[in-house]
Amino acid sequence: MESNFNQVCSRLFYSGLLVAMVTDRDGVIILKSVSDKAKESMTEPIIPTTFSIANNQASKLGLAHNKSIISVYEQYQVIQLDQSPLIITLVADSTANTGLFMNLGNDLLELTEPLVEAMNE
Repeated sequence: MESNFNQVCSRLFYSGLLVAMVTDRDGVIILKSVSDKAKESMTEPIIPTTFSIANNQASKLGLAHNKSIISVYEQYQVIQLDQSPLIITLVADSTANTGLFMNLGNDLLELTEPLVEAMNE
């Protein structure tokens, strides 16, 4: 699964993808693919754990459970998808195509589905 994950993610490094990782809710990295252009701090566990908190708070707005959250900053965009009990986090350049990375996220959801099923058993 790790080689498939790296293969799927690395083909989008030229499109602005910097980091793709799958973690649990505590930020423990299960799968990771990192571009040469990425900063080491982009793989810190604080990014996925913040998603858990934000997702929980957003669900209290009465809009149901979030499937994803997209945050855009001056230099980067962070796309996070909920695949309970896992979180998929993608970090990319802010000028990159967000839709492309949402599609990547959906591909990664399918790729990691057997892992989620195993964890839920």
